[in-house]
Amino acid sequence: MTTTISREEFLLLRGYIHDTCGILVGDEKSYLVESRLKSLMNETDCKNFKEFYIHAKKNGGMGLRDKIVDAMTTNESLWFRDKHPFNSLQKTLLPEFLKNIKTGKKEKIRIWSAGCSTGQEPYSIAMTVMEFIRENHILHPSVVEIFATDISNSALFLAMNGKYDSFTISRGLPEEMKKKYFDADNDIYSIKADVKKFVEFNRFNLQDSFQSLGKFDIIFCRNVAIYFSQDFKKTLFSKYAASLNSGGTFFLGASESMLNYSSAFQTIKSDGAIYYKVKS
Repeated sequence: MTTTISREEFLLLRGYIHDTCGILVGDEKSYLVESRLKSLMNETDCKNFKEFYIHAKKNGGMGLRDKIVDAMTTNESLWFRDKHPFNSLQKTLLPEFLKNIKTGKKEKIRIWSAGCSTGQEPYSIAMTVMEFIRENHILHPSVVEIFATDISNSALFLAMNGKYDSFTISRGLPEEMKKKYFDADNDIYSIKADVKKFVEFNRFNLQDSFQSLGKFDIIFCRNVAIYFSQDFKKTLFSKYAASLNSGGTFFLGASESMLNYSSAFQTIKSDGAIYYKVKS
């Protein structure tokens, strides 16, 4: 059995991974494919990575494909990551939507957390919405829908479970939010039911059609597109633009940019955040 990946094998598996979920593994990261897929190769009794690639292509089925995607997905997430998008949501965007709801222009606010990983982002959105409701006493929770998706089954399992250890809970979560929205049991923190019910989790591959998901008012796709190829980013941002209601808002990660990928959006700076609105 050969457990070191060759250049040919790396290119074959890199192509398979890209075609399956859009993730583009950097040319210098053959070690990543080797280390993350080695146990799966052994599990399928393949003698080398080329044999494993052939097996995945011909006989792997959905089960093995999902395991490969799971292994190659980077499930890095923080609470209230970069802070500014959540400030914009609470101080600018939700008040705008509240006006539209009061005047009957809108009935619901739909928010999508795409690439939600283990749930920190959609739960941070939910807590932000709940803080806004507490302050205003006007907006009813039922008019806000938070839809969260990821391609990783293992990440979604953790997100839906809503239980986090003390290390995970410490990464970006303010102490007052921890006390208000979590129940503690020794070193395990469970998100409260009234926050949990705000979020609907689903498995979704961003390569698939968005049509069945409906339209959204706000989309968070933060620190996700950095793993995709340039061509796929262009396709993805076009699909997001088509999935937003008129004047809809789109958030990227702090280190990401729409430049050279889409002309469908205009850049907005507000409350320390940079976000994008669909051009009218």
